[in-house]
Amino acid sequence: MISKVIIGKTFYGACRYVCRDQNRAVVLEAEGLRDYDYKLMAKDFEMQQAMRPSLTKAVFHGIISFYPGEKIEDKMMAAIAKKYLQEMKIINTQFAIVKHLDKNHSHLHIIANLVNNNGETIKDNWIGLRGKKVAQKLTVEYGLKEAISKDLALTNLEALNEREANKYFIYQSILEKLPGCGNLDDLKEKLARENIETLYKYKGQPNELQGIGFKMGVYKYKGSEIDRKFSIRNLEKVIQQQRIKNLLYPRVEFSKSKQYFQDEHQQTEKYHGHNKNLLDLVMKPEKQHQQMQMPLLEKRRVKKKSKGLHI
Repeated sequence: MISKVIIGKTFYGACRYVCRDQNRAVVLEAEGLRDYDYKLMAKDFEMQQAMRPSLTKAVFHGIISFYPGEKIEDKMMAAIAKKYLQEMKIINTQFAIVKHLDKNHSHLHIIANLVNNNGETIKDNWIGLRGKKVAQKLTVEYGLKEAISKDLALTNLEALNEREANKYFIYQSILEKLPGCGNLDDLKEKLARENIETLYKYKGQPNELQGIGFKMGVYKYKGSEIDRKFSIRNLEKVIQQQRIKNLLYPRVEFSKSKQYFQDEHQQTEKYHGHNKNLLDLVMKPEKQHQQMQMPLLEKRRVKKKSKGLHI
């Protein structure tokens, strides 16, 4: 059993990544959350996080991987995960334990709130190292298969764990950095600060941008592998929509556009419903200018006519 811990900023991103695909995700247990919908789950986490607004990184995301081929019942997995949180001193708080079915080894995702039920902060000092030690302890306590450090199977397990953790870290970083980016190069620059390399794929003559990928450490991922929304076309679409929005509302803070990206469909419908006239004004200024002048001319003519009659 191996532990990998990531501390993040957005519960929405963590819940969506872990729980959205119901073909691979099974919620084994949850505390203080509506676990049947990842959006509602994220809102429940955020409501409690709001009790301590100064704590920007309140998302605990632990990934526990079991030895390849080891069969563990769901009930035991949930018990191990809860004991893991207890040993990590992450107690009296919200959590969700989710099993993923998309790998050839059993593994769990544990999301927990670092703002506890009393509004107090749960410390995350050396939390990654603590997680590894707890995993080793629980491996023995629960009689799980213990891997030897030189065992090739352990090496593969660590690699799988690291790849999954990096994938989630890239996902979270894109979700946080994308709002405010005016183009793909802006996103590339911001991700580089997180040690994430952006890879472009070109096709034909002249070079036509065909795809996008990301690299962290030794692992490479296609954009769509991180999330379907992170394909090259979808990223370009979101950036273009942000450009239009910033053109119409230049004083709106970039942070407010995060929710726009997170729930793109809903925001797009709202945008088209309430801002269609304003968009037409920007896209067709000459036509709109003529239409705006007509009522003024008619008003002047009416005034003259009325004045004549009055005399």
